[in-house]
Amino acid sequence: MNSDEKNTNNNLNKCVLLYSGGLDTSCCIKWIKEKYGYEVIALILDVGQKSKDFKMIKQRALKIGAKDAILVDAKNEFANEYISKAIKANALYEGVYPMSAALSRPLIAKWAVNVAIKNDAQAIAHGCTGKGNDQVRFDVTINTLYPKIKIIAPVREWNMSREEEIEYAKSRDIPLELDTNSIYSVDENVWGRSSECGPLEYPEKEPPKDLYGWITYPENAPDKSETLSLKFKKGIPVELNNEKIELYEIISKLNEIAGKHGVGIIDHMEDRIIGLKSREIYEAPAATVIMTAHKDLEKFVCTINENLFKPIIDNKWTELAYSGLWLDPLMTSLESFINKINEKVEGEVILKIYKGSVRVIGRSSKNALYNLKLATYDKGQTFNQNAAEGFIELYGLQTKMANNLK
Repeated sequence: MNSDEKNTNNNLNKCVLLYSGGLDTSCCIKWIKEKYGYEVIALILDVGQKSKDFKMIKQRALKIGAKDAILVDAKNEFANEYISKAIKANALYEGVYPMSAALSRPLIAKWAVNVAIKNDAQAIAHGCTGKGNDQVRFDVTINTLYPKIKIIAPVREWNMSREEEIEYAKSRDIPLELDTNSIYSVDENVWGRSSECGPLEYPEKEPPKDLYGWITYPENAPDKSETLSLKFKKGIPVELNNEKIELYEIISKLNEIAGKHGVGIIDHMEDRIIGLKSREIYEAPAATVIMTAHKDLEKFVCTINENLFKPIIDNKWTELAYSGLWLDPLMTSLESFINKINEKVEGEVILKIYKGSVRVIGRSSKNALYNLKLATYDKGQTFNQNAAEGFIELYGLQTKMANNLK
């Protein structure tokens, strides 16, 4: 536990609220106290939300009426224990979404349970709506870790419109300098920034250029390309441009570098867990670069059969992680295979970024299955080309026989 945490000992029932500092969860503090009579402990997790002033958020929770506000620095834990697994699994939901929000939810839920147990709380609350994925991720994970705890979802229960929420906030003296002027619903952590609502609800229209918070619009990006070097050890980036730093720092730096070049905009029609389709706009500069490099290096060191089979495992891992089943036993089994493959995913990948694009321009590894003497067409080749004739005869034998029967 963080040294910032305090134990709240009193005779009142207590509720741990996952607090973001926005309008919804600020209203939740008052609403939980009014409806349930619980003392509220606001739990705030830093997972790399660079636009957040955590000191101010903590003070806001206390001012609104929270009994305590606990701030946890979980940035490195998020990178090393959650994002790292997604990198090794090439985790892109429906082929494009790097699951920035989805990966953070089991971590937040775990901390909520830890704090609830430490403070002898009777309930855990979150600010999720009844239409989104996060309610599933939080509820399933919390129920799995701590089955006897009560889960409260005020936004799902009160069913207020945004205008009604604002009126509720005004009537309870909740500060309205929060996010009431934003037309978008935005969520972020170090692995990505997601936006929805407002004009984005019309999928036939291009998103407004003022939407983007991390990424320079590609047309406005620098006219000169930039070359990057990423070195991997057991499937995880360990060096950026020959500088050995922690994974969290690599991701943070790549967000700045690649974001400046317009890399990482994802416009996605997403199938949510509960059956709705939703248009999501993601900004994921570092995730885009790292995933591109990892997949290329993995392909370089694996056999053809491993390269054809691993995406099946990766896709199932991604589906479970996206759907809130982080603690399902199958995840552990899938990760055994994924980790085994990644033991040999070591080496360097060189990438070039330019106006929204990223491409691999070179790779090297001690574990590469590429052999120049076999592959070359130049003098000195060691491949026996005469052996190909017999292979081709046997390889196409059944195709030839089936067509002869016609």
